[in-house]
Amino acid sequence: MRMGRVVLLLLLCACLSATHAQTYKDYVRQALSAMSEDSMEQAEQMFREAMRIEPAQRSNAMIYYQIGRMQERREKYEKALESYTMGLNIASHLLPLRMARASLYMRLGNLDKALVDYSDVLDWKEDEQDALFMRAYIYTEQRLYKKARADYEALLRINPSHEKARVGLVLLNDKDNRPREAMEQINAMIATSPDHAMFYAIRAGMEQDRKQYEAAEEDFNRAIELEPGNTDYLLNRAMLYIATNRKKEARMDLDKALQLGADANEVASMRHLLR
Repeated sequence: MRMGRVVLLLLLCACLSATHAQTYKDYVRQALSAMSEDSMEQAEQMFREAMRIEPAQRSNAMIYYQIGRMQERREKYEKALESYTMGLNIASHLLPLRMARASLYMRLGNLDKALVDYSDVLDWKEDEQDALFMRAYIYTEQRLYKKARADYEALLRINPSHEKARVGLVLLNDKDNRPREAMEQINAMIATSPDHAMFYAIRAGMEQDRKQYEAAEEDFNRAIELEPGNTDYLLNRAMLYIATNRKKEARMDLDKALQLGADANEVASMRHLLR
């Protein structure tokens, strides 16, 4: 009789445990709560517990997406790639996942794989602006100028005010033996937005390539006047000074850029050019 009571008690405990066991949704909620509190490792653990309970859930694709984003934040890039790929194995047409992996491939310098992912996105959604812009950029880097132009022009038809696409087309024209058209475009952009520092910096670089050093210096000066804390503009002007053998001015720009947080290794490599 006593043994029967023990067995009954054990069965009751098992039932109570099952009743109070965490569900898939419970773990997902806890993971999202941990994310909101910036507890990324705990969030990842909760997400993995959810997938352990229900490994066949299609929504696990989005869990892998969230895990990958958290891993990227912790600079665990290879792990993040694995997570994105695992998610895509579940739901290959999930655009946020495909875009996230493409972006990470870009960060890691793997343009070929990024190109495949962006092209897949555009096969499914031809007006995806970020994918169009990034594919145009990759084509430009690969010197596939005709394809790059087609993507930039498609993007500008969708969004005529897309600033990065307009700049990309200027730089593409400059590389693709259309220097006059490129200069006319950047001049028009400056006329329309005379307080936009980036446009002056772009024109300065184009002028420097044409050995129009005085005009380039004037535009770099204007860009730095508009954005005095921009280290890229200071470093670019320093390169102009180095090219024209104005070492004192170059050193001043390098010192200022370093004070403002420029990469110390980049500044050091430029200093070597002054010897």
